[in-house]
Amino acid sequence: MSGFSAGWLALREPADQAARNPELLASLEAIFSGRKSLSIVDLGCGTGSNLRACAARLAPFQRWTLVDHDPALLAAARETLSRWADSGKPSGEELRLRRDGKQIAVRFRQADLATELAPILDGSPDLVTAAALFDLVSPVWLEKFAAEVSRHQAVLYTALTYDGTERWTPVHAADQDVIAAFHAHQSTDKGFGPAAGPRATAILEAAFRAVGYEVRSGPSPWRLGPESSALIRELAEGGARAARETGLIPEASIRAWLEARREAAACEIGHLDLLARPAR
Repeated sequence: MSGFSAGWLALREPADQAARNPELLASLEAIFSGRKSLSIVDLGCGTGSNLRACAARLAPFQRWTLVDHDPALLAAARETLSRWADSGKPSGEELRLRRDGKQIAVRFRQADLATELAPILDGSPDLVTAAALFDLVSPVWLEKFAAEVSRHQAVLYTALTYDGTERWTPVHAADQDVIAAFHAHQSTDKGFGPAAGPRATAILEAAFRAVGYEVRSGPSPWRLGPESSALIRELAEGGARAARETGLIPEASIRAWLEARREAAACEIGHLDLLARPAR
């Protein structure tokens, strides 16, 4: 699977945290209300942003397994979580943290989600979670994933899956061409087969309904303004790079678009969050 740097993940985390759908977060909290402890698996964990976003809403004792293919990101997750916690110390393979009265035990696991999903979930977690992951995997993998999660009767909460909508301010003549090329690039194989891209949430929702789950989704758009100028510039660079790799747009058009977009006043990038639970 294509990798992401710790620097990029740190840059986007404030926007991610602000964008998460509050109704689905509240519903996630309600599902586990009254539980004293929870077991959670976070897929494609990056530097642990999902844990930081969700921990305050979950049980007093939490046991997280953070899974990523990139050992550098797992090392960054260990360091970042240690700084984020009120206190923490290693205990064997675990990192034991305290934050806002929660006790959080974290294990770090390097694994390939394309081939090792079943053993990753063999501990029968209560909750499976991921952020900004499922638009990168294939429809076939998403269907297998739904079947595997349902086998354990786990709850799924996923955030920030790209939905294909982008609105840049001010409008540029090449916006639609660049976005179309970006979507074409996104549908290429990221290690799981041709990626689902903006269709991912709809496919995931259908797959979980097919295995008897109750499913809700809701918008979680980035709304970026002048305070997010560094993130806007990185988005522009990434969009231009992806468009260039497709060969669908003349280089002069990409350069003109990128020059304008580096200094864009604002942009909105659409995402969807999803919560799925076994039918009651």
